[in-house]
Amino acid sequence: MDFELTEEQRLIQQTAREFADRVIAPRARELDRTGTFPAEFLPKLAEIGFMGIVIPEAYGGSGLGQVTQVLIMEELHRACAATGVTVSVHNSLVGGPLAKFGTEAQKKRYLPRMARAEILGAYCLSEPDYGSDAAGLKTRYVEDGGVFKLTGTKAWITNGAQADLFIIFATREPAAGPKGISAFLVEKGFPGITIGKKEQKLGIRASSTVQVHLDRCEVPRENVLGKEGEGFKIAMDTLDGGRIGIATQAIGIARASLERAVKYARERKQFGERIVDFQAIQWKLADMTMEVDAARLLTLRAAWLRERGQTCTRESSMAKLFASEAANRAAREAVQVHGGWGYVADFDVERYYRDAKITEIYEGTSEIQRVVISRPYVRD
Repeated sequence: MDFELTEEQRLIQQTAREFADRVIAPRARELDRTGTFPAEFLPKLAEIGFMGIVIPEAYGGSGLGQVTQVLIMEELHRACAATGVTVSVHNSLVGGPLAKFGTEAQKKRYLPRMARAEILGAYCLSEPDYGSDAAGLKTRYVEDGGVFKLTGTKAWITNGAQADLFIIFATREPAAGPKGISAFLVEKGFPGITIGKKEQKLGIRASSTVQVHLDRCEVPRENVLGKEGEGFKIAMDTLDGGRIGIATQAIGIARASLERAVKYARERKQFGERIVDFQAIQWKLADMTMEVDAARLLTLRAAWLRERGQTCTRESSMAKLFASEAANRAAREAVQVHGGWGYVADFDVERYYRDAKITEIYEGTSEIQRVVISRPYVRD
């Protein structure tokens, strides 16, 4: 793996950092406080190519690789994790699989509009009773009169309230397990799809999370993504990229926590000295620095492998697991460095502390990541 970024990658990274600092960061605290979806940023992000990061240039996207996507998304997450995950899901979980598994007609219909932020994507795999056990999903589909009709409920759908295009996974027969699952491209205007209430969450409050209800939702045959019965394979491949995305979110939160902790420690004085001059604080900052770097390297390795078409399931799980737990430690220590001020909403570390927790849960819990990582050791 080459650790040297190209000049193009450095310029793109700098563009992302400047946009995040100038446009997103000043609004992040207010968006979190009011739970306002960051729609205001999406057209601007499209203008600089960040709503179509992985969409090929032939379909109006930027055609950038996985490594460059990590560089961009770290900067956006550092400014606002809720905005970051909105962009990440749109790119990694919808644009990515559509570009990889979609037909030419599907790609022409949806990808250019996604890159222009004219439509927003959402990914619908989890259900109220099936999250970690994705193969056990119960949303059903039947073929009726030349169309597929989907019935069931999807849960924890990021971007769901604002999405125009959903990738929805359903099974023809639950007893068939993974082999019975197919993926469908469902537009918000299709008959039979309705959006549930917005969930009130601990963190990433500006990101919308809803249930999606399907009552014999009508999907034309041409909107099957991939081949019928390949849905579980598509879901698992997509999650490899999605876990890299959440690892990147965790790095952004951890880095923001570190930066705020350093700034505050240099300004705050106790006993006549800056608290950064106390060894107890220095050690906290040292640990945070080390773990941010380690998480970034794990994530870049996974992205590098995926960009080259190599298997990266374990590597993406390791990146996601380490980065998410490092983010929670970093956010906790940042609050501790701030003392009482870290516990109030006037300081951003309070938001980072709440935002960090979700990274240990979605796209596969920490427990599931440990199962994936250890799997080769338990096979006969």
